Amino acid sequence: MDKAEDSILSREQFGTDFLWGVSTAAFQIEGAHDADGKGLSIWDVFSARKGKIKNGHHALDACDFYNCYKDDIQLLRQLNIPNFRFSISWSRVMPTGVLPVNEAGIRYYNKIIDFLLECGIEPWVTLYHWDLPHALEVKGGWTNRECVSWFSEYTAVCAKHFGDRVKNWIIVNEPSVFTGAGYFLGVHAPGRRGITNYIKAMHHVTLATAAGGKVVRNTVANANIGTTFSCTHIEPYSQKPKDIRAAKRVDTLLNRTFIEPILGLGYPQEDLKVLKRLDRYIIGDDRKHLAFDFDFIGLQCYTREVVKYSLITPYIGASLVPAKKRGKPFTTMGWEVYPEAIYHILKKFSGYKGMPKILITENGASFADTVIDGKVNDKERTQYLQEHLQQILKAKKEGCNVEGYFVWSLTDNFEWAEGYNARFGLIHVDFDTQQRIIKDSGLWFGKFLDPTI
Repeated sequence: MDKAEDSILSREQFGTDFLWGVSTAAFQIEGAHDADGKGLSIWDVFSARKGKIKNGHHALDACDFYNCYKDDIQLLRQLNIPNFRFSISWSRVMPTGVLPVNEAGIRYYNKIIDFLLECGIEPWVTLYHWDLPHALEVKGGWTNRECVSWFSEYTAVCAKHFGDRVKNWIIVNEPSVFTGAGYFLGVHAPGRRGITNYIKAMHHVTLATAAGGKVVRNTVANANIGTTFSCTHIEPYSQKPKDIRAAKRVDTLLNRTFIEPILGLGYPQEDLKVLKRLDRYIIGDDRKHLAFDFDFIGLQCYTREVVKYSLITPYIGASLVPAKKRGKPFTTMGWEVYPEAIYHILKKFSGYKGMPKILITENGASFADTVIDGKVNDKERTQYLQEHLQQILKAKKEGCNVEGYFVWSLTDNFEWAEGYNARFGLIHVDFDTQQRIIKDSGLWFGKFLDPTI
């Protein structure tokens, strides 16, 4: 983006009701892995396994948000960020995944919520951001149909204890990622592999998402309820029919499999034949219980993927062509920098009949940040954010009902299997000293939100 384009991008263009915020996740920032009665999560166990996390990193301390939450919330206020999305650690609130409740965990999240409100910042609670209690994984985790009841009970506990002050609820974060990476590929917690594990987990997570939404609706007055989906713009590598069909299968898997049943459309089984295996696990009135009337849908888009036909790839017959191989710019995650992707995703999802308002609940980029003279001049990240906001504004002007944007993330953090190697934060963290430095991208975002600071 050149200076002329940058100068015309302003908060006012998005409207006075447009929501601005940042997103985080408990396991990635809290640390305090066993403090005050917290139980093990699947990520505690997975991270301790040799070779699962880059450089042997772990999240025992992470960003120490457990102890530093007031300082980090003060940074939110300093940057004039009005909405803060964070997740509840299920195993901190319910160490075994089921009752009884850990009162120390409840007190901790009450302190966060109260301090946010004291600072004039609206709390947005994500109920499930990947850290299933290990005690439930021992019983099968998301492959066990009982997980729908476990999750409903946990949701009821959170709604009861926090619902008097929290009005914005996100039920589940990115189900396609944690089921695919955790139950099919085995590269994320809990490290299970195989199509049967994946299919079971997919169906049970979808049932649990709708069930959780109903619990919050019945418990919290005037709740604003949503759930989030990871979305990636998919394009074929060529116009060959095989590549076009391969791209359609990947798009079905990544972008349609979870949103369509939630919208009452059922699973897209005709366009991805492996999903026919779901019929083995759909019983009774399951199909009726997949849908829920959410108030908003959160979309999380970072990049596009270019796809070509692959004979040797099971189930989808497709492979990704990396950005590096195509000579395109990419982040330290290897993800192509392609701002138009978020525009295409907004247009695609806005096209669904009955689609509620959309929030971009995650968007951001990982670059190799360097601290020089106490500053982090991350021009690439600033440009990334600006160009993506331009694409969101374009979609909004064309009628897409997009009403919010949350940056991933507030601080650098434990980035799952990447450990501390991938930095997404608006705020730099020295993981040895826990020192925070607001990056230039954070200063820009704060200035964008309030030009007077």
